Formats: sequence, structure tokens, C-alpha cells
Amino acid sequence: MFAIALKQDQYLTYILSDSESLSRLEVVPQRGGIATRWKIQGQDILYLDAERFANPELSVRGGIPILFPICGNLPDNLYQYGDKTYTLKQHGFARDLPWEVVQQGTDSCASLTLKLSSSDQTRQIYPFDFEVSLTYQLQGNRLRLLQRYTNRSSDRMPFSVGFHPYFSVGDKHQLSFDIPARAYQDQKTGEFQQFSGNFDFDCPEIDFAFKSLTRHTTSLTDQQRRLRVALTYSDLYSTLVFWTVKGKDYVCLEPWSAPRNALNTGEQLNYIEPGEICEAAVEFNVAYLNQAGEVI
Repeated sequence: MFAIALKQDQYLTYILSDSESLSRLEVVPQRGGIATRWKIQGQDILYLDAERFANPELSVRGGIPILFPICGNLPDNLYQYGDKTYTLKQHGFARDLPWEVVQQGTDSCASLTLKLSSSDQTRQIYPFDFEVSLTYQLQGNRLRLLQRYTNRSSDRMPFSVGFHPYFSVGDKHQLSFDIPARAYQDQKTGEFQQFSGNFDFDCPEIDFAFKSLTRHTTSLTDQQRRLRVALTYSDLYSTLVFWTVKGKDYVCLEPWSAPRNALNTGEQLNYIEPGEICEAAVEFNVAYLNQAGEVI
């Protein structure tokens, strides 16, 4: 029922599958530990810009990039810690570094655990010793991302973490959303606005941060493709970002543990004490709909 296979393309790719539900997930540890493709019954759940993915000089647009130790960007890519100034580019470095495969299993689900540890390279831009482990669990139409963050430093470690899933969509005007917030901050202008429940997809770009979440679930429904994707995330996640670009067949619903620039402002910033561990989870569930819009 559950299986893990390997294929060697440009990068070594792990393929997690559930034969009963015809669900298949591709993970590329070397390219930032990213899940690149997720198909259910042959239908793409995730969008992937294959051209950008093939170029290691470019950030990946597609799949589920991992954001750590920051989400979003910093002014001029700079932050202050102690009496030093450090440079850290948008969304941090986890999505660009190779991850190590440490465990895999096919008992109750198809499971793959990856690990990223601090190095001389990371300490130059983020002066902490850490270990991050991420376990992908595929079972039926459900994908879990189980996380474990360990502070191996002698100082309290500030961080934020997030995921940037690109969901493949049809006609954006046939999308509807259940977002647990009444207002958002436009990340381009900094202005706060009331949320009507809909987005203007005729805008060149939409980049909204929902900070006052009333619950830790959200969903998008694609009437054209007759499916609904629901996200559930741990209490660690305080912010939900919606991002898309006009003319592109994707929308992003991104759970973040802190808003952009939190490393400088301290807003919702997370900390781990020396030797301590923080655990969290994000889960995706896909449901198919009938003509009446009811879950099959």
C-alpha cells in the first residue's frame, strides 16, 4: 500500500506513494528539502515552475518551500543581534541548502525524515547552533509535515518558520476561501484593510498577511477542478500569508510562525531556550467535490 522509491533526475528524488488512494509525493532533499510535486489520482495538487527549479541560482517557485530561520524579508536583508549586524536574505536559508535523509518508513504511512544542522556557513549569517528535522507523512489524501526545532546553542535562539505551498489552480475567479481573519496587512504598502472574503485577481500581485487568526485552519475550494484543500497548523503559527501573481496558475496559502521582519521588531518572534526543543505540525487534506459542491 505504502512505498518509497528513488529516481535520479537532476537531483535524487524520493517518491512517497499510497497505491490505494493513488497519491504520490516527490521530495528533493538536496534542493532545500522541498516537496516538489503532489499528485492524487493523476491530478496535480501543487504547482511547480520546472525551469526555475532546474536552475540552482534561482529560488524555487512551486512545491512547498521551507522557510527558516525567518519568513519574508528584512529591510536591506539586515538584522541586529547583540552588537553585530547580519545579512539574511528573504525566507532564510533552509530552502537553499541540502538536507540529509535520516529515516524512512512504510508501515502506517509513507514517511520520510530530513535533517538540517547548523554549519560554519549558516553561523556566518545566523549565529546559532541548531538542528531542524522535518518528517513528510503521506497517507491517503493527507500530507503531514512534522517539525522539530532544537537549539544547540548556549544562548536563547530567536527564529521564525513557515511553509510556502504553491497550490495549482484553474480559473482563479472560481476559487473561494475560508480564511480565519477579518483583516489583513498589505505587505507591499503596509496598510491594514478589512477582509471581505474575496480577492481581486485582476491585480498584478496580491501579498496579504493575516495576523489575527481566530483558528488554526484554512481552506481553498476550486470549483473548476472540483476539489478543496484544507490546511491545519499548530499554535506556533500566528500568521497566514496569501500570495499570487496575475497570469500564473497558482495561489499560495502560507502558515508563518511570525510576520516578516520579526527578527528586528520582535513581533510574534519565537524563541527556544538553550538545549530545548520546539515541535510543530502542518497538515494538508484534499477532498473532492460533486456538482453540488459537497465533499464526495
